[in-house]
Amino acid sequence: MTQPSRRTRYLSLVALAGFVVLTLGTTAWAAAALSVHFAGALLIAFEAALIAAALTTLALRFRSRRAGLAGLALIAVIIGGWYMTIQPSNDRDWAADVARGVTAEIAGDQVTLHNVRAFDWQDRDRAEEHWVTRHYELTKLDSIDMFTSVWDNPDIAHLLVSFGFSDGQHVVFSVEIRREAGEEFEILGGFFRKFELVLIAAEENDIVKLRTNHRKEDVRLYPVRLDQARMREMFLTYTSFGNALAESPEFYNTITDNCTTTVYQLAKLVAPEMPLDIRLVKSGLLPEYLDEIGGLRDEIAMSERRSRGAITARAQEVPTGADFSDWIRAGQ
Repeated sequence: MTQPSRRTRYLSLVALAGFVVLTLGTTAWAAAALSVHFAGALLIAFEAALIAAALTTLALRFRSRRAGLAGLALIAVIIGGWYMTIQPSNDRDWAADVARGVTAEIAGDQVTLHNVRAFDWQDRDRAEEHWVTRHYELTKLDSIDMFTSVWDNPDIAHLLVSFGFSDGQHVVFSVEIRREAGEEFEILGGFFRKFELVLIAAEENDIVKLRTNHRKEDVRLYPVRLDQARMREMFLTYTSFGNALAESPEFYNTITDNCTTTVYQLAKLVAPEMPLDIRLVKSGLLPEYLDEIGGLRDEIAMSERRSRGAITARAQEVPTGADFSDWIRAGQ
């Protein structure tokens, strides 16, 4: 009987190692997904069944390549079938601050935004809740600013985009995780269809002040360089996104569908030449990215931009009765 060649044995070992890695990787992914959506005895039972299925599949593969592949395929079909049943919804008991996503009515240059958040925050968790309707004249759109809000790691920031109008109005758009009442964000859940997306439109003395005055985050303001036509297109792209989410909800994803990647996708519609960059994930470094591609106003050093843009201390000193938006822009 002819012995298999060294090359054949080597390829068989590589194929076997690849199968083991694939099986273990699939099992780890499935275990993580199960841990996000189940708890207690049910989670223990499901993960025990998963581990048993994985070990059986590995045992079958050592006996027969086809049997092993069939076992792995069966695990993938069962887990994949369950995972696809997890669908986003707009109808849950939402946390108060994300209870309403913005929607828009557009008639020529006139835009009416419904569900603009205008909360009066007492502390980081309590607010007098006000959802209002606001009217905007697109011919008066004359500025766009990006806020970055850092709460821990300086490389990771939440992004807010504010549109300013010549009549003094400002409206901020923020792509956020839509938490249910009493629910807290968890990083793992952001990978496995735990949270929906919501587009919040809010006044600056709500959504910015919450971060500067109550959460004490490091908030910085960066004026963006866009002509009026592109600002208008960007604004309308946001409103279209809000209307689309109202019709067809989407899941948040820590990598592919978060505040930074969504802003990038919207901006690409306005500026298709924007290249991909790791700083779209490391969102705290996004200002440097925009500066390099000429997306920020004024020709100044980035160090000065960051210093000038730091508004947390300034926001905490706004006198009673003063205009919050004007005050935080002093010195810009």
